[in-house]
Amino acid sequence: MTQKINSLFILRFLASLTLLLSLSLAGCSDGEPRYTLADGKTLKFSDLQSRIVLINYWAEWCKPCRKEIPELNALQQQYGDQVQVLGVNFDGIQGDALIKQTNNLGIEFPILTTDPRAQFSVEASGVLPETLVIDRQGVFEKVLLGPQTLEQLQTIIKAN
Repeated sequence: MTQKINSLFILRFLASLTLLLSLSLAGCSDGEPRYTLADGKTLKFSDLQSRIVLINYWAEWCKPCRKEIPELNALQQQYGDQVQVLGVNFDGIQGDALIKQTNNLGIEFPILTTDPRAQFSVEASGVLPETLVIDRQGVFEKVLLGPQTLEQLQTIIKAN
């Protein structure tokens, strides 16, 4: 009996998760996913072409993430015409808790509420901080592991 209840719970959970994912990625007639930001706005990665996109994975408890965030803020401020920094909370925090964490950490760049890895066919490394580099044509280029400095990030811009 317990096994039946557990199986039913798992099936319902997976169905709910599938529906939630479908809804969060819906909204594009061209088939490209539209992602929601923590502030309620949406974006498509094709709208960011011509800029390098850095997708940074962070967590409130991650000390190296805390060290890297000011560097990412500075990069976005100085090179906003060439770069778009986006964040993803590693722990999947949503809503008011997500906004509170971003404010507490001083994050000034937009935060995605859904992980876009699937769009770029990139598996999680399990290391934080982790940053995906998407080139100016919207193609995944590489993964940066560990905290990056402004100087290291500037090198990426100059190389692209």
